[in-house]
Amino acid sequence: MASGNRRSGPLKSIWACSLLCLSILSLPIASVQAAQPEWHHATALTGSPKYGVDVKHFDYVNPNAPKGGLVRLSTSGGFDTFNPILPKGSPAPGVGLVYETLMTSSLDELDISAEYGLIAEALRYPDDYSWVEYRLNPKAKWQDGEPITAADVIWSFEKATELSPRQKFYYHDVSSATELPGGVVRFEFDTKNNRELPHIVGQLLVMPKHWWEGVNADGEPRDIASGLQEAPLGSGPYKVKDFTFNRRVIYERVDDYWGKDLPVNVGTNNFDQIRYDSFRDSAVLLEAFKGDQYDWRNENVAKNWATAYDFPAVKDGKVVLETFPDHGSGIMQAFIPNLRLDKFKDPRVRRALNYAFDFESLNRTAFFDQYKRISSFYAGTELAQSGLPKGKELEILESVRDLVPASVFTEEYKNPVGGSPQNQRSNLREALTLLKSAGYKLENRKLVNEKTGEPFTIEYIARDPSAERSVLPFANSLKLIGIDLELRVLDSPQYINRLRSRDFEMTSFLWPQSLSPGNEQRNYWGSESADQQQSYNFLGIKDPGVDALIDKVIFAKNRDELVASTRALDRVLMHHYYVIPQWYLDIDRTARWNRFSHPDNIPDYSNGFPTIWWYDEAKAAKTGVAK
Repeated sequence: MASGNRRSGPLKSIWACSLLCLSILSLPIASVQAAQPEWHHATALTGSPKYGVDVKHFDYVNPNAPKGGLVRLSTSGGFDTFNPILPKGSPAPGVGLVYETLMTSSLDELDISAEYGLIAEALRYPDDYSWVEYRLNPKAKWQDGEPITAADVIWSFEKATELSPRQKFYYHDVSSATELPGGVVRFEFDTKNNRELPHIVGQLLVMPKHWWEGVNADGEPRDIASGLQEAPLGSGPYKVKDFTFNRRVIYERVDDYWGKDLPVNVGTNNFDQIRYDSFRDSAVLLEAFKGDQYDWRNENVAKNWATAYDFPAVKDGKVVLETFPDHGSGIMQAFIPNLRLDKFKDPRVRRALNYAFDFESLNRTAFFDQYKRISSFYAGTELAQSGLPKGKELEILESVRDLVPASVFTEEYKNPVGGSPQNQRSNLREALTLLKSAGYKLENRKLVNEKTGEPFTIEYIARDPSAERSVLPFANSLKLIGIDLELRVLDSPQYINRLRSRDFEMTSFLWPQSLSPGNEQRNYWGSESADQQQSYNFLGIKDPGVDALIDKVIFAKNRDELVASTRALDRVLMHHYYVIPQWYLDIDRTARWNRFSHPDNIPDYSNGFPTIWWYDEAKAAKTGVAK
């Protein structure tokens, strides 16, 4: 060994100490680095994402789909703002084409259980789910060319949770958002072991801070807390080309869209223009479709599906009728009483109302026997309760036994069955028995409160005259037990305002349900949301047992536990008789003017229109050019 490499005496001791000190100092650094979770291109609530980091595109798209053409869509009730988060006014249909989220989902994985990078290129979080970091894609930019920054993400989060009660509930456990070096945003959570929190943060809609804090063409400051009456700046594949509030909005594809080559976008956004036209009501909507004023129609009325499509364009093949399986979501659709009112607080009253509803006769006479009766808040999915509880579900219910109705352990939930005069008479007798036990009596053919003498009446509000089809038969049945139900049809702004302010007695509502339920359940049924005007807890549910089971759902450790917890929650909700369940269908009925084509393998959880479809010039030539 060369003498220059040898150390002895005091120098040797100093060198050894230096090495030892460096070694000691390096241990925590290495330890911290080792403790940091790895970055991932995707996240999944259950299992692993289907698509790996090297995927070029999703399986169900046509990566060579032609670009071009116009697709015309419809809406009803009007719109008056492009502000996507403010819970006031009616946002323009299709505004989501302009804005983007941190992550996005595929259409062929269990609901929204997997998310892939969009504005964020990667994410990471620890095993206890106490925080999540998102690393932004350096290519991500706004449509004015400015980069999307961590400041934009943080500002969007803060404004969404400040201005939207629904977003506040959704991000209930997100305590802070901070910027880290390298285009990273870190979200801290005030709870641990909520596997959904890192996932739902990826659904955050990101907006341009610099634009919203700037001025409009007239030099007036913009205000995110107010409605937006100008075309918005976004980062998405489309921008607003033209609009007339309450009538029409046209979106055009952005040629230099920054994310067009991302795997999540290949084969999508194939139309040059997407147009939405607003029509007055459902009757006008149907006639407008027949008149070739828009291209695609989801048919939600059974009578229309059975009788309204016998017109020349269908016979000539210019209009295509097609059904698609609906595997992507569950549903609760119901007549909903306002539980904040004294007359609806007794579950015996609500149960009596269900006995008065003759679904089977309505299904036969008005719906052509196309529907199934709902008996679950997650109808049509594996999350729906049935029979008596057992296994893991029973174990979960036992843990809250003192907080839930005793009947959940001993009685299977079943709706009364009508369909015949005999059944209906029997059901109405049972309804009267329940009402009498709740303190009501019949007096001169009117149901009155025994103590106050006040008659039992119901004001039912709706925003579509077609509600008569289902509400009036229900009203006729109620009249037989002394209850007068008055139907009031309101215009959309009035209806929305009354619903949001909880100024109603009864209406109908539909809660779509994810196959991976979580934090949104607090917004639907949680006690804290009952008095929040903008929440989806329209019913006004305040129940400690329901709250406890919502937490079981949110903090489920795996899919099996999630399913069992959701079934337990479902069972308790049903045994409280909060709603008078209506009906559902497990297929999507669609009609379209034959100008479009789609990939051969339509995804399992959505028909994907118009996202993965494209304009087919050959078909359009035969059908005729759209107006």
